[in-house]
Amino acid sequence: MTEAPKKTCPICGKPQEQTFRPFCSRRCADVDLNRWLSGVYAVPVTEDDDEDGTRESPPEHGREH
Repeated sequence: MTEAPKKTCPICGKPQEQTFRPFCSRRCADVDLNRWLSGVYAVPVTEDDDEDGTRESPPEHGREH
């Protein structure tokens, strides 16, 4: 039987260590945490979208409600 390939650390590429999974060491885990906390991993957002994902129509000029 063929052994499954070992997964690698997403930070440095070394083999994962079970204790720090999915990383190889505490250092790589801390590097990843720092990236999250400093905003490196951010989801881009457009300010024009409403919470439900639809765009609000601009107010029509000359019409009073």
